[in-house]
Amino acid sequence: MNVFRGPTQFSAGPACALTIGNFDGVHRGHRALLKALVEGANERGLVSCVMTFEPHPKEFFSPEQAPPRILNLRDKLAALAELGIERVVVEHFNSAFAKLSPEEFVSEIIVKRLNTKWILIGDDFCYGAKRTGNFSSLKDAGEKYGFEVSSINTIQENGERISSSSLRSALANGNLSQAEKLLGRPYGISGHVIHGQQLGRQLGFPTLNLAVANHLHHRKPATTGIFTAQVYGLSDKPLPAVASLGVRPTVEDEGRVLLETHIFDYNQDVYGKIITVELLEKIRDEAKYPDLETLTSAIASDAKHARNYFLKKAYV
Repeated sequence: MNVFRGPTQFSAGPACALTIGNFDGVHRGHRALLKALVEGANERGLVSCVMTFEPHPKEFFSPEQAPPRILNLRDKLAALAELGIERVVVEHFNSAFAKLSPEEFVSEIIVKRLNTKWILIGDDFCYGAKRTGNFSSLKDAGEKYGFEVSSINTIQENGERISSSSLRSALANGNLSQAEKLLGRPYGISGHVIHGQQLGRQLGFPTLNLAVANHLHHRKPATTGIFTAQVYGLSDKPLPAVASLGVRPTVEDEGRVLLETHIFDYNQDVYGKIITVELLEKIRDEAKYPDLETLTSAIASDAKHARNYFLKKAYV
């Protein structure tokens, strides 16, 4: 899969089949659209292309009110690659891009830069300044510029729309089983293992640390708490673990969000390696403890809970 930071990185290449959106989560609703895009592109002899945005438009316009990110960009791109997308354009969303009229967006981006011959969109798609472009105006533009326009209905389950909003709600409530149903896979976070304060090692529970968010970028995690987890990237099979995702209220108060993962019976130097931590079950919320002794006791209890989870799973 080829990734471009904005359409200006390349001149109009092979004609493409295009879809546009934030695709936060790449959940089952997104996957239905993306699967249809790949199939339609193959039928038409086109390159499948996704345009997405960084930052999320809501983060640009009102960072304090922006919804939590479900996936970081790395995980979003990995999910798109798994679905067979051939080209991804990560458009830098800024004031100039936000001011493009629907006509300018079509003529300059969709036609001139991306060489689009077919565009497939969701039924709630809007585009251009103040989201004034819609399916009807895009159809008219397609007739003018010579590209085909199709839409796909929102995927529903039990009468409810599968959406990023419903996925965020499930994650915020710690409902990992519901999140897995909406995603079609367990919820995971990947990144480079970074150096921490070594406190976990001092307490007898060494952790692998991933930076998830910080107060400077106003990015909030989609979920927080203590979780039963499993880790990919260090072995040919997932490694059982217990993980903490949040701001570590007992030992730190700087707004930095970390995913700290203790892999059971594992103690190797893996700094700099890329791992994926899947959150399988929420054990409890974060809590602030009066001292490190109480914190250590809580971690031991969480680890025991997570070990029992895997023991029960082995006998199912």
